[in-house]
Amino acid sequence: MTTVCPTVTAFDLHEYREQVERVAPFATDLHIDLMDGEFAPTVSPKLDQIWWPHTIQVDIHLMYQKPMEHIEQLIKLNPRTVIIPAEADVHHMHFAGELHKENIQAGLAVLQDTSIEQLQGILHSFDQILIFSGSLGRHGGVANLKLLEKVRLVKELHPEAEIAWDGGIDARNAGKLVDGGVDVLNVGGYIQKSDNPQSAYDKLLAVIKQ
Repeated sequence: MTTVCPTVTAFDLHEYREQVERVAPFATDLHIDLMDGEFAPTVSPKLDQIWWPHTIQVDIHLMYQKPMEHIEQLIKLNPRTVIIPAEADVHHMHFAGELHKENIQAGLAVLQDTSIEQLQGILHSFDQILIFSGSLGRHGGVANLKLLEKVRLVKELHPEAEIAWDGGIDARNAGKLVDGGVDVLNVGGYIQKSDNPQSAYDKLLAVIKQ
């Protein structure tokens, strides 16, 4: 069953609270973007400032240049998954191993210009592979459906992996992404910027059930 996961991408604590509270009444899962101003051009609230309702499962997308420096804080937060960039300055397999010791899933985010083939040596260390089609550290972006070829390659090389998509998801393309093999739809602007966030969320659920 495909999951619709509203995204929180905030630049201060007030905005963070607003975005969490906007989706908390209906979301079962949440994708929280965190940016360091180095790997991503924007800056989010810090790890020691974030929170979420205990009823919601959370994936943290850590868009940091040096994720290992924050591993202890991440473990204390105990999210479902921590996703780090394939392009970050980190020993990816070691990072994933430290999370697995604490029963936290490890995710690997892949930017558009990074090929799946060059990641073959580390793919199997990760539970989720996130195909990134958005704008780093911002809501919005365009769902480049040509990147579904990466989904096909991940399924071929690491069939046990959960495959997520981030960037440009709306009711017009959600069905195509699901048909292409995506398991987790991380949805930002389509929900957060809607006049009726729950209606937008429900519309996506209806589309992917067709």
